[in-house]
Amino acid sequence: MKVYKPEWQCTFSVNEGVEESASWKERIAWHFREFADRLDGGGRTLKIDCNVTPEVSREEVDTCLGKGFALTQSLLTQLAHQAACEDVMRDAKAELFEEEPHR
Repeated sequence: MKVYKPEWQCTFSVNEGVEESASWKERIAWHFREFADRLDGGGRTLKIDCNVTPEVSREEVDTCLGKGFALTQSLLTQLAHQAACEDVMRDAKAELFEEEPHR
């Protein structure tokens, strides 16, 4: 009886800037990305490298990325809400946030 063993591999990396070991082509590409960020006024460029074996479609990869960014937005929204509540509490009940001197 033959035993079948599924094999797969997935590598995923996100870069925000050029790496020290980058080639001259990669360095030029990052200079263009940085220039585009300055032109756009405050954006943030990320380079995503994703290699999946066996191959999945570009649409499937895009769907996964979209869901990941939607989750990121939800988490950042929660953090902003918590920070806003803390700011209100620090203003309304400053005494709760005062640190006692260590003895």
